[in-house]
Amino acid sequence: MNAPLRKAWTQEEFFSWAERQEPRYEFDGFQPVAMTGGTINHDRITRKLNRSLDARLGNGPCEPLGPNAGVETAGRAVRYPDALVTCSKVEGEGYLVPGVVVVFEVISPSSSRIDRIVKLREYAAIPSIRRYVILESTTIALTVFERSGSDEMWRAAPLTKDDILRMPEIGIEIPVAEFYDGMTFPDDEVASA
Repeated sequence: MNAPLRKAWTQEEFFSWAERQEPRYEFDGFQPVAMTGGTINHDRITRKLNRSLDARLGNGPCEPLGPNAGVETAGRAVRYPDALVTCSKVEGEGYLVPGVVVVFEVISPSSSRIDRIVKLREYAAIPSIRRYVILESTTIALTVFERSGSDEMWRAAPLTKDDILRMPEIGIEIPVAEFYDGMTFPDDEVASA
């Protein structure tokens, strides 16, 4: 006996449905996918990230948004990164942000595979995205993916607490330690003992 395949949702069906839901969802291009809750450290890092972006971008031509701003990725999937920056005009009633230049995801062990593999591929398929920054929530570290040269290939670079996150495409720099200010992690305590 064959089971009938369910018809894929459209973005419009997803947005209509999602605005009535209590937990948050992303859209994988086929169906809604529940977004899991994060740790307290995830929330702290996200808050510090958004403050840092706001402080540096101010009322300039680029605007930081997130985590409720949607990005259309490959296959018409819709992702809600922890933060993003666009230098395009954004309508206040829209669901999707056009011209996203930089995307930030704060990851935890449960979201690592999706953020490092699935979302990396999806964000790489969007020509306007020049930089994808993954912030760890269990240690002080970032992985930065940036487009290199005219071949549009991503280049990865790890950053730690003494490094500076440079983002020339939006004209700002942020010390990595700023995202983790006042936070301690078990690995940090072991390393200093």
